[in-house]
Amino acid sequence: MSIAILGGILLNIGAFLTYKGKIYEAVVVYLFADVCWISLAYINNDSLGAFFIMSGTVFGFLAYLKMKTGKMNKSLEKENK
Repeated sequence: MSIAILGGILLNIGAFLTYKGKIYEAVVVYLFADVCWISLAYINNDSLGAFFIMSGTVFGFLAYLKMKTGKMNKSLEKENK
């Protein structure tokens, strides 16, 4: 099994978990999929691609921490002030 296939499988699992409402678990699975994409970019000597994937992974991890600590607004509706 190639790294791209493993990353794609993890991406599908993350999407399914998101569909089921298990957001925290989905984010963790997405982070593992990102590791696959980073390693794939590194193997292909795509340093710019690896940089963008790593920066997105860092932002995803920070969002996960923000969700986990309860500091993220969980409502999709905007408040009228």
